[in-house]
Amino acid sequence: MNTINKETTIGVEPNSHEITITRDFDAPVDKVFRAHLDPELIAQWVGPKYLENTECTLEARHGGTWTLLQRDPDGNEHGFRGVVHGDPTPELTQRTFEWLGMPGHVSFETMRFEDVGDGRTRMHASSVFMSVADRDGMAESGMSEGVNQGYERLDALLATL
Repeated sequence: MNTINKETTIGVEPNSHEITITRDFDAPVDKVFRAHLDPELIAQWVGPKYLENTECTLEARHGGTWTLLQRDPDGNEHGFRGVVHGDPTPELTQRTFEWLGMPGHVSFETMRFEDVGDGRTRMHASSVFMSVADRDGMAESGMSEGVNQGYERLDALLATL
């Protein structure tokens, strides 16, 4: 397991298809959960700081779809999409994730939001990839930078909700 900072832990175990992320937030479960499901809020925090989220949609229901379009400083666009599985709850939210730069390489994501007391929430996330190579590609893509910068932006957003 690789600790990124005192609050975010990203796990990439050898020969596994999975990446795990654990992160504590100084906000109650309902706010953290909402920030992960409301497309207007998602667009304000997901991804590294140098990318602009230009489009974000999410139908938070079983069979609903989600999309995210990001633009880098050079004007290049990066698109993502997926399908929601089951009705999202703080106890279990499930969806697929596909980067449109590598269509067909789909991962399955789960998130759980745990009340750890004192108005704090612990998020447990898991992404299971179709192959170890796909998982390794994601882990080596700069994902940790995007995760950490996104969560820093989410911390600031949660303070305003």
